[in-house]
Amino acid sequence: MSFPELIESQRLAQGYDVSGPLPLPVAAAIDRDLQDPLWRARFHTALCHDRRLQRGLFEPSHSLRIGNSLVPGPAALLRLMDDSFRQRTYTLDQVSALSMTRLNLEEGYHYEYGVALVKTSAALVYTQTLSQTYQLQPVTDSPAHFSLYMQSCIRENWQRTNLLLIRIGY
Repeated sequence: MSFPELIESQRLAQGYDVSGPLPLPVAAAIDRDLQDPLWRARFHTALCHDRRLQRGLFEPSHSLRIGNSLVPGPAALLRLMDDSFRQRTYTLDQVSALSMTRLNLEEGYHYEYGVALVKTSAALVYTQTLSQTYQLQPVTDSPAHFSLYMQSCIRENWQRTNLLLIRIGY
């Protein structure tokens, strides 16, 4: 809503249905992101240093339920910044399986990190899918998402038309 002139001119589009079960091509693309060491390194760096990404995924000002425990947001985020999460293998199936069991604290952290990976990747894969389907220009004001999307574009050989809008004072 910060760019009403782009919405009115239909240069910025919102409101596409991206809910429900993941289509197989989307799930496969998410797994490729999760298995890409460069994508994972960019994600982890953003998680450690980009407050906007942190807030979007975890809202660290509130307590988080991790497994069976309620953990203060800053403590949970600090634990998720540990490099062991970047190094651990994650797949969509593994994250899905974790969602169906009672988790102890450590498993809960692995689940939360995995969900953050999946949510971030899914948003970018849907961005690509929608931009191709509707001949739209992908645009973001998030340097972290721009970098992650660019890595996916390079790996997948997608057209690199992503645009980063620099916002001042945000």
